[in-house]
Amino acid sequence: MDRPPARSRPRPRGTDYPEIQSPWLPPYTAVAKILLQLFVYVAVVLFSYAEELISKRNNDKEKKSEAAIFQAGCSKEQESLENSSLDQCQPSNQLEPLKEYVDEDGLQGNAKTWKLKVLAHGEEPPVIPPKSRPCQETSSFKLIKLEDINTAASEIQRRIQVTPCTYSRLSKKYGMELYLKKEFLQYTGSVKDRGVLCLLASLHPDQQRKGVIVASDSNFSMAVAYHATELQIPVFVIMPTNTSVTRVRMCRDYGAVVITFGGSAKDSRSHAQQLAQKNDYLYLEEEDNVKYLSGLGTMGLEIFRQVPNLDAVVFPAGGPCGLLAGSAAALKQLNPQVSVIGVQPESFPVIKHSLKMSHPVESQTWGGHMFYRDLSEPCSRKNTLQLMGELVDKIVTVTEEDILIAMLRLLEYERATIDAEGAIGLAAIVAGKLPELKGKRVTVVLCSGNLSLTLLQQCIQRALTLDSRTCKFSLWLSDSAGDIARLLEILDREAVRVLDVQKEHGFVTSKLFMTKVTCVAETRDKQQAAQLRSALLERYPSLEWMQQ
Repeated sequence: MDRPPARSRPRPRGTDYPEIQSPWLPPYTAVAKILLQLFVYVAVVLFSYAEELISKRNNDKEKKSEAAIFQAGCSKEQESLENSSLDQCQPSNQLEPLKEYVDEDGLQGNAKTWKLKVLAHGEEPPVIPPKSRPCQETSSFKLIKLEDINTAASEIQRRIQVTPCTYSRLSKKYGMELYLKKEFLQYTGSVKDRGVLCLLASLHPDQQRKGVIVASDSNFSMAVAYHATELQIPVFVIMPTNTSVTRVRMCRDYGAVVITFGGSAKDSRSHAQQLAQKNDYLYLEEEDNVKYLSGLGTMGLEIFRQVPNLDAVVFPAGGPCGLLAGSAAALKQLNPQVSVIGVQPESFPVIKHSLKMSHPVESQTWGGHMFYRDLSEPCSRKNTLQLMGELVDKIVTVTEEDILIAMLRLLEYERATIDAEGAIGLAAIVAGKLPELKGKRVTVVLCSGNLSLTLLQQCIQRALTLDSRTCKFSLWLSDSAGDIARLLEILDREAVRVLDVQKEHGFVTSKLFMTKVTCVAETRDKQQAAQLRSALLERYPSLEWMQQ
């Protein structure tokens, strides 16, 4: 019988036995070495981080001391600007929520007017001594910087298209490399889209929420109506009662609330200001605003990029003259050798008189002309006028007949329907007012194309007559059909086209058996019209040729 294994006795204390090391564990010395290296690495990292914090704290103390010194040096400057006009131009932060409005009777509140001085971008107003006059009366006028115009170009690039500047077929006719900047292709049909979008986008959010109001039926009002709606800004447009139905409908289609009031632009402007005072809306007009002028100056920036080796640019020179001033600022800073020329109507020499008098000229008889529109507006922008006087090389005037011929040339050669403001630049070339541009590379700005169909028809008929393309004459014939046939034979021999023939004998007090025949014919040019007149005089000495 097997015995159970005997129990092992406990080992006495103090007895040394050899260590039994597992093959799966590293040596204890290696573990201690790794822990020591890790401790040294952590200590180094903590020391460098502490050193960095101490250095940063010292730099902050130095900056605070410098800021305190700078603030003490600028305290006088801030005190001198507290009561200046720049402080009054800041938008209000406590405007009331917009009331629901449907018609004119629902307009109530107070008004603000947007008027800013043109200052250089990124610069603070000049320091004014305590005893000096306010800053708005200083004589120096800051030039719009190129960076302002570049900034405006980047702000409006998503909503404003880069219009083409193409080589014109009129170049050979007038002996120069002629390029046409087609700004009439903007959404509202004028260059004012550029400046208006910059102006509206720069408004304070409270002002945008409250709404804006403009007066007149000008291109500026059309642009405000469209872009304010696109930016979700409530907009009111006050137009004279004699405004064309087309313009009223277009403004309403853009989303504006249109109110017709008064028989002139002055009446509409006065009514708009009254409504603004009752409702705390922002009354907008073309002013010396750096954003507005920079937006218009983006067109000059585009011209310089589109036409290399440019010699001259011809602009319209109307009363507001913001386009001319803003674009001139861009062109002259890009290349001072580029000649900037302004053209104004002979009937409304607003800019010419203002530059001659060295201040804006006001006249009650100017403004609101159906044909000239913005070109007949009074010049009331002193800073813009000064900027234009420093940068524009030449101002010329043209007649109404020259403008009509230019509109006809653009319609025939370029298939472009342009109004007086858009065609006045080409009118100076057509009339031969710029002979120094022969053989040079010239860009003409077609800034507007808002022309009603009725006015377009009248302009075309008048322009064809001025260009000797249509002629009208009267003569006396007998009642026999043979005389009418012989007249038509002469017209056929001269290769003219008969547009209209009228016979009148019921209201003639003399020549009982004679008939007065009035004829309208189409001719190629002045030479053919002169040949037709000579041929008719040989046959009919009593010919009555209708003069232009």
